[in-house]
Amino acid sequence: MTRNSSRPPLAVFDLDGTLSDAGHRQRFLERRPRDWDAFFAAAPQDPPLAKGVELCLAAAEECEVVYLTGRPERCRRDTLDWLAAQGLPEGRLFMRRDDDRRPARRTKLEILRGLTRDREFRMLVDDDELVCVDAERAGFPVVRARWAPDVTEALRDAQEREGRT
Repeated sequence: MTRNSSRPPLAVFDLDGTLSDAGHRQRFLERRPRDWDAFFAAAPQDPPLAKGVELCLAAAEECEVVYLTGRPERCRRDTLDWLAAQGLPEGRLFMRRDDDRRPARRTKLEILRGLTRDREFRMLVDDDELVCVDAERAGFPVVRARWAPDVTEALRDAQEREGRT
């Protein structure tokens, strides 16, 4: 695989549970039916996760930062505003199509493969263990974001079985 060395390497960061603390909105997923509109509407109030922000800022010193989230495309404006409000580096933002319900580990790996066809890849930073395992199996260097507060079973289920985040 030919790599373009004239461009900086890529550092890819997840959002929820990596850069942002989505804990305050997990309650919307614990009820039936799950309230996805309220879950995503509350995202702009997510507090930043200091360790993730620090790692992202450090990576930006020598890498092109890319954001890769399972959030649906309809959340793009709120997400870009949140990233800017946290002082995070500008970067391309890849989001799930509004109608895409595949597990995050599948959608994210597909995007990673496309991003790295001709680019050096430094790291993927993500809190979803299944995403991390599949990315490592595919040969991507991974940093597990284990600094977020506990993720509920409802959110894990949403990531894997419902393809919602």
